[in-house]
Amino acid sequence: MKTEKLKLAILDMNNDEPNQGLRCIAEIAHMFSDDVSIQIFNVRAKQELPDTSFDIYISSGGPGSPLEEGEWRKPYLQLMQNLWDINKTNAEQKKHVFFICYSFQVICDYFQLGAIKPRRSTSFGILKVHQTKKGHNDLIFEGLNDPFYAVDSRDWQLIQPKLTVFKKHGATILSLEKIRTHVELERAIMAVRFSEEFVGTQFHPEAEPLSMEAYFNREENKKKVIDSFGKEKYAQMMDRIDDPDKVAMTYKTILPKFIQNAIIKNKQPVMS
Repeated sequence: MKTEKLKLAILDMNNDEPNQGLRCIAEIAHMFSDDVSIQIFNVRAKQELPDTSFDIYISSGGPGSPLEEGEWRKPYLQLMQNLWDINKTNAEQKKHVFFICYSFQVICDYFQLGAIKPRRSTSFGILKVHQTKKGHNDLIFEGLNDPFYAVDSRDWQLIQPKLTVFKKHGATILSLEKIRTHVELERAIMAVRFSEEFVGTQFHPEAEPLSMEAYFNREENKKKVIDSFGKEKYAQMMDRIDDPDKVAMTYKTILPKFIQNAIIKNKQPVMS
């Protein structure tokens, strides 16, 4: 049974581009600072990677194509494979990993769970996410409405799931994007549980309402959204930011439950 603090690694996949997500991930992690020590690694811009001694890993969103062949890619995927292998062979020390947006796309491509394709247009805003039957019973969604609301920002997506590969890995689809009755497009997969310890979301569960509201109230950011998506979309987004049943609930639920569960699992005595 562990008595010292667990080690939590935040994998920054933003390639040195400015973003709100990394700060939000760090803020959520610091809610658990009594139980975890936190270290940030700049993966894509500086090829920084943790070793396998950490207990919890959170891999962030980021810009660009999830299929790019950067210098970081092979070592990053090797780390994930090593963590996966440890979980398969070590009953005592499980490695808990959460993948967000860009990282989710990268790992889904690595496991060959489906097609990673560019969208016809950027999906951006605070959108409905629908749970699957498996999602209803998953701890990271416990207490959320169905559908729930999440911040979505993507040019790529996971579609056309290979169900035989899902079955082989023991992976399950937890959520799908909003139902679109007016277009003949396949619904993107929005969350996957790869194993008991590996889980990821296409959306941004770390998005924090107050900082988002401040960010999108800035004139340059407001103009960018309106120019790209129109005034109606901007107004809808700002309305949903304020709603305690939407982004705030998602922010308080998914990543905190993941971290809390990892802490509980790692501090449980192992039965011999």
